[in-house]
Amino acid sequence: QVQLVESGGGLAQAGGSLRLSCAASGRTSTSYAVAWFRQAPGKEREFVAAITWGGGKSTYADAVKGRFTISSDNASKTAFLQMNSLKPEDTAVYYCATDAYYVAGFELDDALDYDFWGQGTQVTVSS
Repeated sequence: QVQLVESGGGLAQAGGSLRLSCAASGRTSTSYAVAWFRQAPGKEREFVAAITWGGGKSTYADAVKGRFTISSDNASKTAFLQMNSLKPEDTAVYYCATDAYYVAGFELDDALDYDFWGQGTQVTVSS
């Protein structure tokens, strides 16, 4: 079992920045990747960014590309999401997720490939 704890959410003004953290604990030795997803009120959960724990591969949703940066520290099993140039439409609950182990065909941006989820952290961007 893996536990994930997000932190760093809060209130920011449009154009501002926030940095989210995700600390993974438990049986993480075989986990392949970590991702951030978000869900705004009344909307479906959507992919934001993902990275392999080793840092060799990452991908972003088009809506955040160039503004958000995902990084990972494999030794501490902590992931970060640096969010710059925030927009009101970035307002959502942000969740981090990781997998139990790599399987063939793993897609970094597919929520179905992730087995463990954090409780989420609220990000609110005011205009």
